[in-house]
Amino acid sequence: MHIAFWQILLLTAYAFVAQLDALSLQISLGTPLLSGFFTGLVLGNVPMGLTVGATLQLMVLGVATYGGATVPDFMSAAIIGTSFAIISGQDVEFALGIALPIGLLLTQLDILARMANVYFQHKADRYAEDGDADGVSQMNLMGIIPWGISRGLPVFLGLYFGNEVVSAITKYLPQWLMGGLKVAGGILPAMGIAILMRYLPIKKFYPFLIIGFVLAAYLKVSLIGIALVGFAIAAAYLYFKNDLKPGAEGGDIDD
Repeated sequence: MHIAFWQILLLTAYAFVAQLDALSLQISLGTPLLSGFFTGLVLGNVPMGLTVGATLQLMVLGVATYGGATVPDFMSAAIIGTSFAIISGQDVEFALGIALPIGLLLTQLDILARMANVYFQHKADRYAEDGDADGVSQMNLMGIIPWGISRGLPVFLGLYFGNEVVSAITKYLPQWLMGGLKVAGGILPAMGIAILMRYLPIKKFYPFLIIGFVLAAYLKVSLIGIALVGFAIAAAYLYFKNDLKPGAEGGDIDD
């Protein structure tokens, strides 16, 4: 598949805006799940985008950039990994194997963005000392530029040279390395599920875990179907739990 220039610009703009959303609005545009979905929507393969994004989403659960901490950039990785898989016609394991090292590598650009932003913040401090409120506002607005570039630039370069990069990867990389990337991509979902289970109260709600396992392993229900069953069970649990509380409406057992 050949990616059009307008698609590159659209995904680049999304990466830029998603990073700003992560810093201010926080409506989750920067999550790998939405990034992968949007990429799949633009490139015409939504299932690939959702699968890659959801898997990477599991890797970042409970991870946050407190203070000056820098975490892997799986938002940009979801865009680039999904795009490379769609361009090359490869499978999900290939996308995940590419996305993981990209996310780790782009950590360095996040650090550079933080360093560049220091300049604007020091300028804002000087304007504040002079009582120039407009100058402070201007510096704070200009400070968002390094953040957006740190995400938009690698996405643009990765997608602009995407066909050449993918061709080089598939042509020159040895088979053992390609196989290793696919194995790593296959392991990531299991690792993500393990991380998720580490934070969930499994001991308290283990019956629900068993139900989900039976639906997936024995009845071959899709993830969407399992999610709907889980939602229905959770809603029923909350309904009956509240309904049977003493003093709750309709909660008198004698009735």
